[in-house]
Amino acid sequence: MSSSAPLLDTVPMPAEGVRLKPAFDAGRLLRELTSLREHTWDQQRVYSEDGVGAATEVDWRCLALRSPGGEADRTDPGGPGPRDFADTEWLDRIPYVREVLEFIPAPLHAVRFMALGPDTVGIDHTDPKYGPRWGVGRLHVPVVTNPGAVLVLDGVEHRWQPGEFWFGDFSRTHRVQNTGTEHRVHLVIDVLVTPGLAALFPESWQSYFRDGEVLYNRQENPQTPDEVRRLATRFPVPETFHLWEDDTPLSADLPVRTASLAEQDGRAVLRLADGRVFALVHLGDHEYRFAGWSEERTLQVFPDGPDPRVVLRTRAGSGVDELTVTAERLPA
Repeated sequence: MSSSAPLLDTVPMPAEGVRLKPAFDAGRLLRELTSLREHTWDQQRVYSEDGVGAATEVDWRCLALRSPGGEADRTDPGGPGPRDFADTEWLDRIPYVREVLEFIPAPLHAVRFMALGPDTVGIDHTDPKYGPRWGVGRLHVPVVTNPGAVLVLDGVEHRWQPGEFWFGDFSRTHRVQNTGTEHRVHLVIDVLVTPGLAALFPESWQSYFRDGEVLYNRQENPQTPDEVRRLATRFPVPETFHLWEDDTPLSADLPVRTASLAEQDGRAVLRLADGRVFALVHLGDHEYRFAGWSEERTLQVFPDGPDPRVVLRTRAGSGVDELTVTAERLPA
């Protein structure tokens, strides 16, 4: 087991949010949004280790454009699970929004239209690990707003306007509120942080992306089913390893559970002894991240030699926590 701590002289994030380049056509966005408003959208839901959770109690509704498995009724942000993100049927009806998404040089996770109703105030909360330090970013493109629609992010009030393109660090405390008389609707885009994404930020942020606590994600390196089957192994993992919002060190004295790397439906999956299955994304050199999440946690398989092993890692910026466990080869 080994670990490394983040550097002490790194550049801090310049602000809680920033406008990106370019701006988008607010009129085209509004027309496409209007074409999708003929039915009532579903309430926003949360996502946790137990899967899709309860709906929000306030008037906060969503339409999923990308979701786990491409399910059109998923209003939650998703996360590690049995299926990766995919386009929903709604995205086929809005070609300009698709252009906007194709412009973003980073892997896309959840993409939703999110509508906050009039006279609605959300609660103060954080979205754990939704920030560049963990390799995840959340972007907003406002479509409909009014003077009473405010995002309070880390104590700062923001009133973003239609067609603008914004990043916010939603790992900080924030609240949405709409004291106006019409819905406030944003296109909300969750992405993995990449160097291409960093290039969309203004020059004043480039030193942060160069020398700050930023976790960059590698591109997927696809494998064939046979390649995955040759890596089939069984090994112990700490019981919190699959809990992506958890901060428990891998070296902690925790109970372990049995896990296995296997091939299922042509791709690599992590199977836990309790029956849970997590799709994996291959990054190269037999290292995988969870589908639906970033490189904040990975597992790397070393199947050859007399002592097969698996290296588990969690990351935050430049810091890495690492645990090596003994593995058992399984029949291919």
